[in-house]
Amino acid sequence: MHLKRLIIAIIVVPLLYLAVMKLPVIYSCWLITAVAALGLYEFYSMFRLHAVMKYLGIAWGIGLMVASFMSLGNMFNLYLIAALMFLALRLFLSRDPESSMLHIATVMLGLVYVPGLLTFQLNLVMRSPQWIILLYGSVWAADSMAYYVGKGIGRHKLYEAMSPNKTMEGAVGSLLGGILGAVLIKYALVAQLPVVKALILGLAVGAATIIGDLVESMLKRDAGVKDSGIIFPGHGGILDKIDGVTFAGPVFFWVCLALKVF
Repeated sequence: MHLKRLIIAIIVVPLLYLAVMKLPVIYSCWLITAVAALGLYEFYSMFRLHAVMKYLGIAWGIGLMVASFMSLGNMFNLYLIAALMFLALRLFLSRDPESSMLHIATVMLGLVYVPGLLTFQLNLVMRSPQWIILLYGSVWAADSMAYYVGKGIGRHKLYEAMSPNKTMEGAVGSLLGGILGAVLIKYALVAQLPVVKALILGLAVGAATIIGDLVESMLKRDAGVKDSGIIFPGHGGILDKIDGVTFAGPVFFWVCLALKVF
């Protein structure tokens, strides 16, 4: 398992870095959109959503991402339109009203949880690719530190009902990893970012990464699945890989605004 994680990281991380830093921004936007589409597919599949609602939801999610990076319209209105559309669709898909609330809630939560949260990454990469590298580098450092500290010295359970393997020691590792990752990438790529602000960003990312991981664990337990998918051997699915960054992206963006680093 450890070897598979390492091999995937060695292959994927350099490719992502080159794609984000060397190619035009539009390619990064389409890459994030593709991740959103795959993540939505996994989310709707976990909760066994009706095929018509699932694929229409994925199409709408892609539309939300496109509208976001093209700055088309008010995103709140697009979510309201989606709610109206899926309410009407569920009405005519089945004459049985049972579970209609569950179906509508699932499709709408998916649109918020995956493309909704990932639109913040579009905003970051359109401002400058260095911000998305700083975000992902901090999240990966936080996630890695949490994993290895938890495995090595973890003794006290963090939230056993949601994720029995996570420990308080691992959570501290996540905070330290987020700080370390942010500071290292600050010196490598974002020279204009003051050290103190990098420390604050790293701490915020480390904390958000923990919450994002636990939230996905909660959703998977409710759905009765171990992994969201099997796209990455040894890693699970797309959602398993972006669980931390889905939450960390908005937090990172909001903290950047608060610190006036843009």
